[in-house]
Amino acid sequence: MKSLINFHNPKTKLIYLKQKSLFDLFCTSVSVGLHKEAGLWLFSASQTVDMAAAAARIDRGRRSVSLLGTVTGCRATHTAPKSRYDALVVGGGHNGLVAAAYLQKGGVKTAVLERRHVLGGAAVTEEIFPGFHFSRCSYLLSLLRPHIIRDLELKKHGLKVYLRDPHAFTPMLEDGVRGAPPRSLILGSDLASNQREIGKFSQKDAKVYPEFTAHLEKLAGAIHPLLDSSPVDIPGVTTGSLKKRLSAAKTLMPILKCGLKLGRNVPDFYEILTAPITKILFRWFESEPLRATLATDGVIGAMTSPSNPGSGYVLLHHVMGELEKEKGAWGYVEGGMGGVSQAMARAARSYGVDIFTEKDVEQILVGSDGSAKGVALKDGTEINSKVVLSNATPYVTFRNLTPQAALSSEFIRAVDQIDYTSPVTKINVAVDKLPNFLALPTPDGKPGPHHQCSIHLNCESVEVLETAYKEATNGRPSTRPMLEMTIPSVLDPTLAPPGCHVVSLFTQFTPYHVEGREWTSQDREAFADTVFDWVEQYAPGFKKSVVGRDILSPPDLERIFGLTGGNIFHGSMSLDQLYLARPLPSLSNYRSPIKGLYLCGSGCHPGGGVMGSPGWNAAVTVMADLKSH
Repeated sequence: MKSLINFHNPKTKLIYLKQKSLFDLFCTSVSVGLHKEAGLWLFSASQTVDMAAAAARIDRGRRSVSLLGTVTGCRATHTAPKSRYDALVVGGGHNGLVAAAYLQKGGVKTAVLERRHVLGGAAVTEEIFPGFHFSRCSYLLSLLRPHIIRDLELKKHGLKVYLRDPHAFTPMLEDGVRGAPPRSLILGSDLASNQREIGKFSQKDAKVYPEFTAHLEKLAGAIHPLLDSSPVDIPGVTTGSLKKRLSAAKTLMPILKCGLKLGRNVPDFYEILTAPITKILFRWFESEPLRATLATDGVIGAMTSPSNPGSGYVLLHHVMGELEKEKGAWGYVEGGMGGVSQAMARAARSYGVDIFTEKDVEQILVGSDGSAKGVALKDGTEINSKVVLSNATPYVTFRNLTPQAALSSEFIRAVDQIDYTSPVTKINVAVDKLPNFLALPTPDGKPGPHHQCSIHLNCESVEVLETAYKEATNGRPSTRPMLEMTIPSVLDPTLAPPGCHVVSLFTQFTPYHVEGREWTSQDREAFADTVFDWVEQYAPGFKKSVVGRDILSPPDLERIFGLTGGNIFHGSMSLDQLYLARPLPSLSNYRSPIKGLYLCGSGCHPGGGVMGSPGWNAAVTVMADLKSH
């Protein structure tokens, strides 16, 4: 079994010794010991132990906690929670923090209770290896709604984003012609440059690409009215008094706005919602590298293939964001994705929200009248409230936290049918030098424009993606996985020691169970070795540059971050789990069968990504209900 930390690399010792002021690593030996402090594995300078034994201890520890666990996120309120609040938010993920901030701004006294030692849910920054700060789960920002950034003054509270331009780099595995490097495809905001790049593969595709992007932007822009409001209130519109029906009819306005924006493009919108992305891409383009690069956005985070119906919507979901008013742009948050959560927590605290970490909720309290009354923590503490908002997945909320006797058997069966299938294994890598790609060599070690991109590996053709998907559906990790590599330290030097970098590898496709059994440490290491072997083919020398790696399979994502099934969206973004049916038809308005219990996480409309809309919409719903009672 391989050690997580490559001490055979002579530069590794220097990197760690440079962190002496942080960790008192003044031992002269490259061997390390481990000790457990506050429940976290730390390096110890006081011990010299056998490296194999240390590696074994590291491997045991890494399955449940980070090696260092040093958190760069906002720390919690130090005082104990009060015995009563108006609202309690279970889970300090970004949607929970957004909901809490808006509730408190609306005069609802609110507290946030986070299970882990760090706020942010999947949007966290953790120092897994000394001096290397990782966006351990989510890793890019685009979908966060502009009105939330403005309303909560997140920039004032420290949010800073590095825009990427160019934003996509797809190198080819091929022999160069007459000594030239292999070809590659780079896409960015400059349309003429994009056409030149695409023209290397197809002049026809280069010519139609501007029309395609304009078409996609029009369809994506039409979704925006739907994001910032609850789905249509079908019961309200169809039943009750005329006054109540007219009031509920207001919920039709976002749909009408969407339709008006689309105009005669309504059929195109319907098609992209329902069609396989291959149907659309093959109609527009003929070159495989361009098709495959665009197809990755149709399957990213989803256990689906480009030829499956619904993959078109996943593409739309990933291009409908914006940064600094640039449509479809994605960027790196300074300090890692924990910087988003820090800014949200600071904003929430400035309004008066009480925020607590390491407060593990065991059960939502339900009174004799069938309504939520607060929560009980695992340490026995009970906190009362008028309402409870759960930022956990619907499964965790209703199967783990809610008393089962308070729910009907029919409802429980429906919850059990929500799809949480995930294809993702996330690998966080510390390296002591920048990857040097054969397709665009940088022998001087300095970053090129392509290093700031989402780097798409194993994307020579759509067929490669299809094959990777089929292997996972048969219970085996892909032997040639789809890889999205990002190197945020190219733009944000705060993330790694000088000359070093943090690399994120978002990999697909891996099943939740390996051939019907649980993942083992050997399975994790073997899959990571496969991934690294493929990266090595595109960027020779990558494996020798590795200082350490953090491997998170679907079960690891579930255990550490509370993501049921390891699904980053809190539930699949399939057609049967969108809008009026997200996460279930009976739950699409954020209210649960238990009065006073609400959902506010990504399992609700409009779904996953660091967007904030589920938290905002849930807060609006809760305040309306509190006002009416």
